[in-house]
Amino acid sequence: MRWATGVCYFCAMNPIFQILYEDNHLIAVNKPAGWLVQGDQTGDRPLAEYVKDYIRDRYKKPGAVYLGTIHRLDRPVSGVVVFARTSKALTRMNKMFHDRKVEKTYWAITDMRPEPFQGHLTHYIYKDHTRNKSTALERMSNRHSDAKQADLDYDLLASVEGSHLLVVNPITGRPHQIRVQLAKIGCPIRGDLKYGDEKVNEDGTICLHCRSLSFEHPVKNIPVRITAKPPMDLQIWQKYGHLV
Repeated sequence: MRWATGVCYFCAMNPIFQILYEDNHLIAVNKPAGWLVQGDQTGDRPLAEYVKDYIRDRYKKPGAVYLGTIHRLDRPVSGVVVFARTSKALTRMNKMFHDRKVEKTYWAITDMRPEPFQGHLTHYIYKDHTRNKSTALERMSNRHSDAKQADLDYDLLASVEGSHLLVVNPITGRPHQIRVQLAKIGCPIRGDLKYGDEKVNEDGTICLHCRSLSFEHPVKNIPVRITAKPPMDLQIWQKYGHLV
């Protein structure tokens, strides 16, 4: 087996994932697209359990391993996921996410180029839990009084062979927010059939990647920035390899 920040962890029983950051309070990994962060009704083993295996192996822990889930990425999304290794870190990180003190940067590939190339989007999002699908409204509606305001900034970073790479900074954290807001302006994310794209990625994922998270360390009070490479095994991401 192998472990170290910035390389992959693997053993005979576990698949590969990359360790991005680690100390006594936090651990961050590059979530492969298609993996669950936490368990759900499918019964598939989630990323959190593999991270516990890593901690158990590295530190020779004989009993249960504590790991707190701070935030999540949708299953078809890749990128930075941070877990807490202590309850103190979990509580403080949860508050930072709630208070919007975590800067989140995503990369998204779309088939349509946004107009204008750079902008701010505000919508009101409600989620249909029976279909696991969100809808973005231009304004509040009496019919959907539980809709919540969603804001993000986007910028066109590059265009290659008919596809377009956007940098997206969500200000709020609503269900499927980036996916549904980009779809609302006519730019569904590549591979995201749920929100209107017509092209399927060969691995069934979508081209949305949590590129980085920046925040003040919950215990050490120092600035932390964690960055993850997109899944370069997918051909469409390879077009933008010069930007990684």
